[in-house]
Amino acid sequence: MKTTRIVQKILANYESETPGVKANLARILMEGKLGGTGKLIILPVDQGFEHGPARSFAANPAGYDPHYHYQLAIDAGMSAYAAPLGPLEAGADTFCGQIPTILKVNSANSLMGNGAGKNQAITASVDDALRLGCAAIGFTIYPGSDMAVDMIEEIKDMRREAASKGIATVIWSYPRGEAITKDGETAIDVAAYAAHMAALLGAHIIKIKLSTDHLMLPEAKAVYEDKKIAISTMAERVKHCVDASLGGRRIIVFSGGASKGADAVYDDARAIRDGGGNGSIIGRNSFQRSRPEALAMLAQLVEIYKGKA
Repeated sequence: MKTTRIVQKILANYESETPGVKANLARILMEGKLGGTGKLIILPVDQGFEHGPARSFAANPAGYDPHYHYQLAIDAGMSAYAAPLGPLEAGADTFCGQIPTILKVNSANSLMGNGAGKNQAITASVDDALRLGCAAIGFTIYPGSDMAVDMIEEIKDMRREAASKGIATVIWSYPRGEAITKDGETAIDVAAYAAHMAALLGAHIIKIKLSTDHLMLPEAKAVYEDKKIAISTMAERVKHCVDASLGGRRIIVFSGGASKGADAVYDDARAIRDGGGNGSIIGRNSFQRSRPEALAMLAQLVEIYKGKA
């Protein structure tokens, strides 16, 4: 597999990594319609665990079948497909080698009581990822949760094991929990902090939510105002999160979030592009649409990240 100069420059930022990890990052960066550009679109289908099957797939019942998502990711020219163990196993042989996969190794669910604390159960292993030929594992942390220390210690061990076996690590860094207000979950100071934490933990790819211009932390707010950090536009906030990701030395992608209109999805992508982000990881906004609508929307996102729309 040849790599472009853009991809080689990105890989050069991972100075301590083994050839195996870099090869798997290259697989993702060179895959699909954005291959070689340094931009990514990843299809994540892990929402069934957290939201349940009807909330996830009733809008487009074809999505109950994991083969649907594999094929959608392949036909749309995505960079990778991310899912928990069961869905990946369900299509591992049929779609072997056709698209890089990311094994989501922990998950939350909405059936637990509020007193349980914001946490995710480990549902798969690095050896599962190796067995299935995955390019990476995916792991969620909840900065701001009373359980965050446990989650950080868990990914520390799994990241080290994955790297020793040539597998990259994607960290979903989603602020929520007892120390975070609802507005604070998407506040720019908290979002940048979450991206930075994922980078400090050794994430090869960082996944965060797009942020608002709200500032939650009083001490941080004073710095933002004193230093006049530019956060008024979405593109500026993306750039700030890129800066927080080791000065742009780590790949960072942004979640598509809850279902929204296509124009809003396109506006988000333009802001990610203009702010220097590496792309989108977009689930419900793709697989909850009909297949023709999803393919058309994803094709338009590709054009946006290529700078053509």
